[in-house]
Amino acid sequence: MNIGELAERTGLAPSRIRFYERIGLFKLVKRKANGYRSYPPEAVQALHLISSAQQAGFSLDELRTLLPPDLSDWQHQELLAALKAKVADIEALEARLASSKGQLLAIIEDIEAKPADMDCAANAKRVLAKLQQGQDRQKDEQDD
Repeated sequence: MNIGELAERTGLAPSRIRFYERIGLFKLVKRKANGYRSYPPEAVQALHLISSAQQAGFSLDELRTLLPPDLSDWQHQELLAALKAKVADIEALEARLASSKGQLLAIIEDIEAKPADMDCAANAKRVLAKLQQGQDRQKDEQDD
C-alpha cells in the first residue's frame, strides 16, 4: 500500500509515518522503482503498536531499542522487563501526583479556613507559615 492508504488506515499523518521512518523506528518500507514508498499489510499493526506505546508513556528512544526490525523477532524477556519497568515508573508518578494533590487540597483547606475577622493578606501569611512549618518538620525527619 502507499503512504496515503497507510495514513488512512492508521489515522497518522503521512509526515508522522515518514518521521518514524527517518529516525529508524519504523522500518517496514520498500521503495518502488519510481521512488515511491510501499508498505506491507503488517505496517498498520507496527504503527498502531508505536502509537499505543507512545500513549502508554514510552519515549521514541525507548521504542527504538525495544521494537525489533521484524515484528516476528520479539525478545520476550526484554519486552517484559521494559513493560514492567514502565508500570513501575507509572506507579511512582501516581504516588508523586497523589502526594502533590494531597498537599494542594490541604492548602485549599487552610485558605478556606480563614477566620472571619482576618483579612486576606494575614490569612496568606498564616497559610505560608503553616506550610513552612510542615517543610521544616519534613526536613528534620529526613535528617534523623
